Amino acid sequence: MEILNAYSVGNLFLIFIAAFIIGLSKAGLKGMEMLNVTIMAIVFGGKASTGIVLPLLCVADLAAVIYYNRHAQWKHFWKLIPWMAAGILIGVYTGKDLDETVFRKVMALIIIVTVIIMVWMEIRKRVSVPTNLLFVSSTGLVAGFATMLGNLAGAFSNIYFLAMRMPKNDFIGTAAWVFLVINLFKLPFQVLYWKNINATSLLTDLYLLPTLAFGFWAGLKIVTRIKDDNYRKAVIVLTLIGSI
Repeated sequence: MEILNAYSVGNLFLIFIAAFIIGLSKAGLKGMEMLNVTIMAIVFGGKASTGIVLPLLCVADLAAVIYYNRHAQWKHFWKLIPWMAAGILIGVYTGKDLDETVFRKVMALIIIVTVIIMVWMEIRKRVSVPTNLLFVSSTGLVAGFATMLGNLAGAFSNIYFLAMRMPKNDFIGTAAWVFLVINLFKLPFQVLYWKNINATSLLTDLYLLPTLAFGFWAGLKIVTRIKDDNYRKAVIVLTLIGSI
């Protein structure tokens, strides 16, 4: 309990809420992860927060893969993974020595761009989103860069999966595999290069796991009640709310 005593009551409340939100989002309530990113950055700072969040994401991704594995659409998985990995490598180099103030501004810029794209997609909903190589590569690169700098890839992957008009469970199952692989790929860079995952951060994560598990369970209950036709709208709304 000593590690928890290092935080104020207000900050403890925030990080437990963030862990609950991670569980909800990985269970299928896509878009909510933006809230978690913001909350953790408020408590720990931009770069340090990524070290707290990443192990929690890996655990939640594993749970999502176990639950939704049969729904994964592998053609979309293999289209995104190489580009996201390249984006991560760019983010590793770019973010290593970024000043904390600049780091926060970059995260804020990514969020603002996400909002603009989501609003544009909704306004132009009658216009088909391009699904060619340029669209896939640009989405993947930006998602990889965003996930390395601030675990912010969720919104950009949502844009891709929404463009593909995938059914609810296929959307969640494919995203689960994409992010399990991508987040595990990021781990060594965070541990060995950025050095923001350590014994203290992992101990904090350990205390947050029960709350994350409860959020995942609650998310599954909610997602099963959302019909396929309404799921697309729910993702757009949650992404916009989380981004703002």
